[in-house]
Amino acid sequence: MTDITPALEIPAHRSRYLARHPLATYVIRRTLTGLLILFVVSVIVFAATQVLPGNAAVQILGRNATPQSVTQLTRQLGLDRSAVAQYTSWLSGLLHGDLGHSLAAHEPVAQFIGDRVRNTLVLAGVAVILMIPLGLALGVVAGVRADRAADHAITGLTLGAIAMPEFVSGALLALIFAVWLKVLPPVSLVAPGSDPLAHPALLVLPVITLMLSGTAYIVRMMRAGVIEAMSSDYVEAAALNGIGRRRIIWKHALRNALAPTVQVLALTVQWLVGGVVVTETIFSYPGLGQGLVQAVQLRDLPTVQAVAMLLAALYITINIIADVAVVLLIPKLRTAQ
Repeated sequence: MTDITPALEIPAHRSRYLARHPLATYVIRRTLTGLLILFVVSVIVFAATQVLPGNAAVQILGRNATPQSVTQLTRQLGLDRSAVAQYTSWLSGLLHGDLGHSLAAHEPVAQFIGDRVRNTLVLAGVAVILMIPLGLALGVVAGVRADRAADHAITGLTLGAIAMPEFVSGALLALIFAVWLKVLPPVSLVAPGSDPLAHPALLVLPVITLMLSGTAYIVRMMRAGVIEAMSSDYVEAAALNGIGRRRIIWKHALRNALAPTVQVLALTVQWLVGGVVVTETIFSYPGLGQGLVQAVQLRDLPTVQAVAMLLAALYITINIIADVAVVLLIPKLRTAQ
């Protein structure tokens, strides 16, 4: 009987490379895992859209459509084929960059969601740029001044922000600043093709709505990390050696406190990308979330599938980046991979 063990072994030169570059090995492994998860998500997304109530052909033609026209359009859209055949065709299109054709907008899905993707990225990007430094700074202040007045004030405000859903905080902000004070527009209608940054007043209320909960999570995690780092042995040793408190905080404690916070940052960015659905709907902001809601209502399956896969890909990418960032922040994790 032939021994096939040598054929299954990793070549010596590859084994040496992997041993010398543990971080590269980790990145490759996480990327392959992400692709596998994305494939599983594609199956779930396709299966979920297949069980949506109603018929896409009826939604397009209207309730007064004749059975003959519905049957003809169903055949034209390929909805009369088996689920496996439809999934194979859809997945093949995705792999070739074809997102399909919108049944409601009567145009390619890529063209339909192009402006919406940009609008959502601008909204989420502005919120992240403002939220991360604010959350980290408040978390450091609360952690360094633990159990003092500043800490109690910051933790109290963040707890209230976390407990308030986006649709409540968004509605309250619109009521105060748009209805009562009349200093900001109540809706954020961006004209098709225009840059949202050209009208910053339209972004203020949606950005603040997104920042409230996201910043609160960052603050609380950063506070816990700073308190733990400041009570560690190496910080006490640095203080006994005469190192200044400010240097201890920024050079020693902050780096170790950032490691667990990075995961929260990743989760917050993921929530921003996927959670803008509520915020965009409240302020009528023409982004990806609002487009997804409209596509579900119209049973525009190609658009629903494309948006869901795009959000899943963003989630997985952000997760991989966060995991790699944690490994870079903690040197011992690099050698452990």
